[in-house]
Amino acid sequence: MSVRCPDLPFLPGYSFNPNIGKTQYGRTPIFGFIGKNNRSLVEKVKPNMFGPLSDKFPSIYPPGQSVELPGWIVFDKQILCFDAYFQETLQEVPGSPFQVRKVKLYYFLEDGTIQVIEPKVENSGVSQGTLISRQRIRIPAPMDDNFYELIDFNIGREVELYGKVFKITNCDHFTRTFLNRCGISVPDPIMPPADPYMDIRSHDRDAMQPKKPNRNRDTLGKFLANDKKVLHFTAYWDDQNTEYGYMHHLEVRYYLADDTIEIKELQTEAGGEPSFMFLRKGKLPKRYKELPPVGSNSNYTVLNVLGSALTNRRYIVDPLDCGRQNIEYYDERDLSIGAVINCYGRKLVLTDCDSFTKEYYATKYGISEFKPIAEPKSNKDFVNIPLPKDRELPPWNGFGTYEDSAQNCITVEPKPPHKDFKKFLLYDSFGLDSHILRFEAKMKSKIPENCTRNFIISYFLTDDSLSIFEVAKRNTGFASTMFAARSKVQLAGQKIFTSKPPLCYTPQHMFVGATLIINGFTFILTNADEYALRYMELNCGQFPKANLKRIMEKVKEKLEPIYKDFVAENMPVENSVITYERLRDKLCRVMGDDFTEHEMITIARGFSASCYKEKYNREKIRAIALTELKRFLWDDLDRLKEYFIHNDNAKTGKLTKQECYTVMKGSRLPFDIQLIEKILEVLPKDDDCKIRYEDILQFLDRSRCPLPDAMPLNIKNDLWWGSEPQPEAGRLIDWCAFNKYLDLESTFRDTVEPDSVKALENIKNT
Repeated sequence: MSVRCPDLPFLPGYSFNPNIGKTQYGRTPIFGFIGKNNRSLVEKVKPNMFGPLSDKFPSIYPPGQSVELPGWIVFDKQILCFDAYFQETLQEVPGSPFQVRKVKLYYFLEDGTIQVIEPKVENSGVSQGTLISRQRIRIPAPMDDNFYELIDFNIGREVELYGKVFKITNCDHFTRTFLNRCGISVPDPIMPPADPYMDIRSHDRDAMQPKKPNRNRDTLGKFLANDKKVLHFTAYWDDQNTEYGYMHHLEVRYYLADDTIEIKELQTEAGGEPSFMFLRKGKLPKRYKELPPVGSNSNYTVLNVLGSALTNRRYIVDPLDCGRQNIEYYDERDLSIGAVINCYGRKLVLTDCDSFTKEYYATKYGISEFKPIAEPKSNKDFVNIPLPKDRELPPWNGFGTYEDSAQNCITVEPKPPHKDFKKFLLYDSFGLDSHILRFEAKMKSKIPENCTRNFIISYFLTDDSLSIFEVAKRNTGFASTMFAARSKVQLAGQKIFTSKPPLCYTPQHMFVGATLIINGFTFILTNADEYALRYMELNCGQFPKANLKRIMEKVKEKLEPIYKDFVAENMPVENSVITYERLRDKLCRVMGDDFTEHEMITIARGFSASCYKEKYNREKIRAIALTELKRFLWDDLDRLKEYFIHNDNAKTGKLTKQECYTVMKGSRLPFDIQLIEKILEVLPKDDDCKIRYEDILQFLDRSRCPLPDAMPLNIKNDLWWGSEPQPEAGRLIDWCAFNKYLDLESTFRDTVEPDSVKALENIKNT
């Protein structure tokens, strides 16, 4: 590598130690001149070794004026391009002893490498491309110690590269300018000699005959002009004369792009298979006799002209196609309303067409009348034809699952049962939606120890399966483990060994207060997680126990006759708030056994009264922020404002919460992440959830509404979102909102006493 490019940097892979393996370090015994008329023993310098001990310099600079920078930096990506040619001898071409092949010769200035490329010529008959890959090439013997350099290339010169002599005829503008600046005169371009082989080919091109006749037709133009253009016709096939025949209603489609026909059968009165393919897409012959023999559709006809033995046969292509059969196919001219099409022996009558077909025939053929044809009446009574019955399967024998046994009864080949793939895609986990409803359950048993056990029942909406996990307490003798693996659970009290599929638990069976019998064990659902309750409320059409409107209609119907007494009992409620247990006891006495725990939870969540007060409000958060700014001596609001304006490309004065967080974090405010999130949480937002950054600047301005310093606190712990648990929704119920939704005041306003009405209005106003 050092010989090829001595000025490369001393990096691994670019240089090596020339003294490795050397045993003699003596000077080469030759004499040279040091100064004028002073002979002395000097060391022989290898050719093309540019260095401090070398007396040879690059040819593009005079001696003593070589550049100090290495060539791989000065001449990076600078290439000299020459046009050249060489003659190649032809042995078996009469009238052409040689051919001229034109090439591109590239000289890379950065390392003195050469590359020869022959441009590709269509139908040249030779493999073209890179003839000589990029490399340094030595001058032929006896000067093979030296490599080709820049001064060896010029217009009119011949260069021998690996036995081939290249004649340089021209160069590009950059090469000519570069050589002129180096003091090298560049002659005018030279015309390359004529190629006798190409002259013969161009002269005899018209006389040359192809070996095989061209039978292919160019249909690309027709395809591009008529792509996605289809003619639609309605037709019928009267097959009522056969024993089980009926009137077939068909739809004929003619594709203008490739002249193919497709026929589809529509739904019939006889209850046949709906919308199946009557004829697949393809060309429809007008006359059909039999299946065509093998090779009849080929583009060529091969003749056996010599020999009948198994060997030494000779074949030739028949240019006249004597044995070809001309098959006529239906095209657009054969289709019209009232026309009869022969579809492999079946007579199809076209009755009508669509608007596009009418416009197409009116534009191209000038047809203006498109009167539909009425179909003949059916002469068979399809009312008495019995509909196909469902296949009756044998009763389940208890081996395997029911679906697996049913699938083995349908087909002889064992196949796995089909799954509801659409339901799987609809209820598959996506983001934070797991589509798994989890309930807390208790076991109902005669054994007292089992009644204290806690279970988590998970219902998977993807395949309606259940799994039970036991959460054991310490020192109870039970372990926290999987109680029942995930599988479908059949409803109790139904016959097992029947041919009909058994009924299993559905999502409607899952609600708080429900009783499930799984594998002989009785479970009572006592609670549900937040995701299950929220999912059932959002899909209240599928879960009636979570439909607040339907539940309140039942409550309204029960409370209407006793609403006066019901309201009077709750008059002394303070702050119009009632507890969950108190309202539950009152509604259970009124509603009876028809009222479930899940319905009560839905009411409590719908009219929840949040009495939660945050530990740190806006003023406290601002006091903490100003204290941190004062403690770290930070006062650079102008720079922060510049950052906000720079990120506000629309110049609206507002940014999203994430953008504000990025700017504040990038401005190196002395705030923890929790404090920045709290500041952005307490600031007001518009309808698009954007924050005015002017509010942030006023919030952090210590000269505006100054506040006393806050007491020291652990910001990362106290301002963390999980440091204060949120209260459970529904523990307190808004009594006024509950009564307002019932809207039963008008039914008893005339009968109730004025003091009670006034008290009720006071409660409503509070």
